Formats: sequence, C-alpha cells, structure tokens
Amino acid sequence: MRSGLVSARMAEENGGILAIVPDISVVVPVRDEVESLPLLLEAIASCLIEHQLTYEIICVDDGSTDGSADFLKQQAQIRNDLKAVILRRNYGQTAAMAAGFNYALGKVIVTLDADLQNDPADIPILLTKLEEGYDLVSGWRHKRQDAALSRLLPSKIANWLIGSITGVKLHDYGCSLKAYRAEVLADMNLYGELHRFLPALAYIEGARITEIPVRHHPRRFGRSKYGLSRTFRVMMDLLTISFMKKFLTRPMHVFGLLGLISMILGAIIGIYLTFIKLAWGEMIGNRPLLILGVLLLVTGVQLFCFGLLAELLMRTYHESQGRPIYRVREVVAKNVN
Repeated sequence: MRSGLVSARMAEENGGILAIVPDISVVVPVRDEVESLPLLLEAIASCLIEHQLTYEIICVDDGSTDGSADFLKQQAQIRNDLKAVILRRNYGQTAAMAAGFNYALGKVIVTLDADLQNDPADIPILLTKLEEGYDLVSGWRHKRQDAALSRLLPSKIANWLIGSITGVKLHDYGCSLKAYRAEVLADMNLYGELHRFLPALAYIEGARITEIPVRHHPRRFGRSKYGLSRTFRVMMDLLTISFMKKFLTRPMHVFGLLGLISMILGAIIGIYLTFIKLAWGEMIGNRPLLILGVLLLVTGVQLFCFGLLAELLMRTYHESQGRPIYRVREVVAKNVN
C-alpha cells in the first residue's frame, strides 16, 4: 500500500506514543459519494506522492446511506494514509469540516469535495501560493461546470453580497478547494453554515488571504446535495459574520449607540409634549406622538441593556477560555528563539 506518511517526520512524544506530523492534511466531507471515493482517494494519493509531500486523508462521513461509511471504514483498515471519521447522523457540511479539522495533524490543511468536481491535481498549486506568505488560499472555479440558473446565478449574487458585507472580496466563496495554515483554523469555532465564510472568519483573525483559479469538472456520479433551500441559513450566518467583523469585542458600541439615539429622540418628543401641555394647555393623551416617544424611550433602555449584557458575555467568552483579543503573526527580536 502506498502511503505518503512513511517518510513523515516524528514529533510530540505523548505517553510513549509518537505522533506523525504530515505536511498536508486533506479533509474531505462525504455524503453519499461511494462511487466517487475510490477514484478520489487514488487521485489525492497519486498527486501528493508525485510531489513528495507527506500527507494524510481525513474523510468525514456525514450520515451517508449509500455505503460510503462502510467503504471508508474498510479502506481505513488497509491504507496507512486514510482516517475515516464516521458521524452518527447527517449534521451538515460545516460540522463535517469541523470534525475533519479536529482530527487533522498536518501543518497545512486542504479541503475539497468528494464528488470529483474539485481536482486534487490543483492541491500543489494552492500550496505553492501559500508559501508566498499567505495564510489561506481559496480556489476559484472560473470555468464552473454547473447549471446556470439554479447554481451559477445564485452563486454570483451570493459572492457579491458576501464580499460587500464582509470586505473580503472573492470570486467564489462556495469553492471547497482551499488551503489553510493549521494555526489559522485552530482559533475558529464553526457552526450553522459558517464553512462557506471561512475566508471572512480568517480575515477577522488577521489572516492573509488570496484566491487562484482552479479546475472544475462536471459531476460524474449522483447529484448535488446543495440547493436554494440553504439561502435563508446562509443569509442569517452572513449577518452574524458582519456583526462579528465589526463589533466582536465591542458590542456596546452598536447596541449602546442605537439605544442612546433612541432615548434621545424619545426624550425630545417627551419634552416637546410636556411643553405644549404645560404652556398651551393642549391635550396630548390622544396623540400618536406620545406613543412613539414612550416606545423610543423603552426601546432605548432595552438596547442599552442588551449592549451591557453582550459586553459581559464577550468578556466571559474571552476570559474563561484565555482567548486573547489580538493575534500575533510573528515576534522578531535578536534573542528570541
């Protein structure tokens, strides 16, 4: 059995067991792709061995019902380069990727789909670009082989919207073929549909990001698992990312500002109504303006309280985990080893 791990350097002795640290960990989320898997595993292995890279393949089965899990378990028992992570049920692509990241040992982590539309032969191109000093290299399916109306048009709109809101302008957020430095992923917690926003999350952490064209092949087996039904979830996660980018460590700046504006407007209305009541003796109880003023005051107080609670939550989040509010790229000093 061929394996890219045979020449991997040994590191980190833990309880008498030496952990093998490969150059590359290839993470592949899998759901009902049993026909594609033999070809995919062979293509990944052939490419990385040809380029003399030590590697491991981590296939995460996300609740497959077509025999993919059984095939992966069987292959993992005879191959030295494969880890099969079998999830209990279908959790979604984000959870599958998170599981793969947790089991990856490589210094660089590469992700790609299991349907053979991503080409493993592009992996070395991503790695070469990563060596130029980037922390994340994203693939761009510039000649995408998908249906125009159901896939390409919604994707173009989504890419433009995500880039505009997050400030990370990529042509193809949906391309699974990406290469990451392992330390970038170590600080990320994934949930919802956040796997497609990994470049934006990495940007929040201070990562250097670029994009290069990659090949995209027509689907050979089965059918796509993705559709327009995910649009709502993606939009909600996009709002989350937008808030995290701007106010992750200072939520009071948004809630407090809105609350303050609301309270000031409510107070102005209240002062005006009080003046015309006392000075001119006019009735104010039946005026819609009174209801608006009271509503603005109450809403302002609530927003201000939300801001205080969010500040406490952020402080608890960072302090309980010992998570700093900054990221250090490198330390340069004469006596630093």
